[in-house]
Parts: sequence; C-alpha cells; structure tokens
Amino acid sequence: MTKPAKTKNDMIITPASRLGEVKEYYFSMKLREIARMRAEGKLVLNLGIGSPDLPPAQEVVDELSGWLGNSDVHGYQSYTGIPELRQAFADWYAQWFGTTLDPEGEVLPLMGSKEGLMHLAMSFLEAGDEVLVPNPGYPAYRAVSNLAGATIREYRLEEGLGWMPDLEALGKQDLSRVKVMWANYPNMPTGTPASQSFLEELVAFAHRHRILVVNDNPYAFILNREQRSILSVPGAWEVALELNSLSKAHNMAGWRIGMLAGREDYLKVVLRFKSNMDSGMFKPVQLAAVKALQSPPAWYEALNAVYNERRESVFQLLDLLDCVYDKKQVGMFVWAKIPERYASGYELSDQVLYNNHVFLTPGSIFGSQGERYIRISLCSDGALYEEAIRRIG
Repeated sequence: MTKPAKTKNDMIITPASRLGEVKEYYFSMKLREIARMRAEGKLVLNLGIGSPDLPPAQEVVDELSGWLGNSDVHGYQSYTGIPELRQAFADWYAQWFGTTLDPEGEVLPLMGSKEGLMHLAMSFLEAGDEVLVPNPGYPAYRAVSNLAGATIREYRLEEGLGWMPDLEALGKQDLSRVKVMWANYPNMPTGTPASQSFLEELVAFAHRHRILVVNDNPYAFILNREQRSILSVPGAWEVALELNSLSKAHNMAGWRIGMLAGREDYLKVVLRFKSNMDSGMFKPVQLAAVKALQSPPAWYEALNAVYNERRESVFQLLDLLDCVYDKKQVGMFVWAKIPERYASGYELSDQVLYNNHVFLTPGSIFGSQGERYIRISLCSDGALYEEAIRRIG
C-alpha cells in the first residue's frame, strides 16, 4: 500500500492542549543540525552541551559489571530505591553538605534529577497556581511548570546583583498564588555559587510567603570548593526540597541517577506520582551508584584539575571573541558577555558555527536575561578547545 502524500497540518489527532507553549528542547534541535552538517563533511566541534566526556571511576564500572552475572538482580526494584542507595545518599550529604538525612523517608532516588523536576511539578502544581522561574535559568523549569498547567512568574537574575534574585523587591509583589519557586545554586548558566547567608535569606523569604523552594544542586562539586545544601539552613525543612545528581560530580550522566531530599511528607506526595511512572532502577546501577557516592576527596580533586585546565583554554577562546567573563564562576560551563557589535548571543553563536564550525550555546535559550551572553561547556577533550582556538583565531 502506498502511503498518502503528506500535507501541512494533516494530523487527524491533535496534540494535547497541555503542551501549550512547550517546544522541543533547543539542544535536541541543534544536535540534529550539527549531525546534518557533519554528514555534509563539516567537522563541527560541539562546545555547547554539558554532557561529561570523562568516564566514571573504574571501581564504579567494576561494581556494575560485577553484579551483572547475578541471577537475582534483573527484576523490578522498589519505587524508593534500594536501602543501600538511600543510605549512601544520606552519608554523602552528611560528609559533604553537613546535612543529616533519614534514609528511610527523607531521601528519594530518581532516574536523574530532571525526572524529579517533572515529578515535583505534577505533584504540587496545577492550573491557577503560579510558579517562580529564574531568568536566565534551566529551560526545564519553565517546561515542567507549563506541562503542569501552572502560570509562570519570572524572577530576573541580574549581573549587577551577582546573578542573585532581589528577594526584597520580589517580596513586594503579590505572591499569594505562588506555590513553588525553582532555584539553582551553584547556578547554571551563570556559574554563580550561593553563600550561606543567601540560602538563609531564601528560606526566610519562603516562610514569609508560604512558598516551596526547590533548589536544584547538581553542580556542587565542579570547580567549587564549598558544598552547600539549602537543607542545612534552620527552618528549611518546612519550605524547601533539594535535587541532586551523580551526572556531573561522578561522570554518570547517562546512568540517570539522581535524588530528591527533604521532609518525608513532601516526598510521600512525590512518590504518589512517581510510583505511577516507573518501576524502579536496575539494581546493579544502584549498587554502582553506592560505590560512586563513597568516592574519596581525591576523586573530586582529580576531576576538577581537568576542568580547571579546560576552563583556561575556554578563557583564551573567549578572549579571541572579545567576550567578558568572571573567572570566579563555578560549574562545568563558562558564561560570558558578548561584544556590542553582535545583536545577540544567537548571532555570535551562528557566526562561529557557520564560519568556523564550532558550536557555542547562545544565552537566550535560558531566558531574555541571557540575550547578550553565550555559554561554553567544559565537557570536551582539551585538544578540541585548542582546535577551536585555532579555527577562530
């Protein structure tokens, strides 16, 4: 049978209205374009996406492979993760964040923290609710809020304020319908770490306005000397939850291992949604995650030595582009302001992509506050940065 010719808008079944303004993820589309360019023989260097290129620790890989031959590890697992993994997360938080978590009820393992964003949005937000979303910020915060039917209320992060929200000005607005505030420190894309005093102000703000603050904390270890958790702040347990992940700190992005930490009654609400979405993580992956969470300080030091060297190369690259940046930023990206001669980060990004075959992320994908910025990832082999410098230079 011959398929009928496609015509524009010929779908019989229309998309759900909940998709609304939710668009395909920018990087999903850009990766297709880069793939097309490579198929045409253009050797594009992708310096845009934050997917760690380094492997996990060898003992973590060995732990995974060592369990694969066991016949009793291939079945469905608990929706709350194995006890060993919950305990490992609790120990990790005690050691590095100075925060005590009860592994029985205050730790919920996830298939990556991005999954947790959706679970939280669907568990606590609905039509009529408002949600505070950072601008610039991780696009998934806006997407999951839209999918839950909530109304977006942006809060602007300004370079002049150190990329911190003006909580005093925000508090003067009518926040009576705001239910959730997405926060992200150390921040992506700006690379701004949070001080303990800021986290204390954020918790006090949440109490005053009866808002649940969710701090997304996957960059705590990358080029960052101090690990902080919002849950270490007195009073945070009533108004805050925290997401974390093994993707960045342990080079396990594709393994999809994250966690949600906070009060047991909040986590039980999330579990009501999550338990209808998956059937647990593969047990050997969870056991390998336990090994990763037991990594000594030397693991993080070696990882950061690599990222620090790469960051110096990125600084050279940005100097060639006449961009301005803060050398004190943390995380696995460098955020930089573009020269006045470019209309936007998109223009600079496209020029470098099409003329030099180097992809840099335009800051506008993170919100209007990122319009005059670009972001470069530290997740490529050092030789690629040298090649990018050669091409652009």
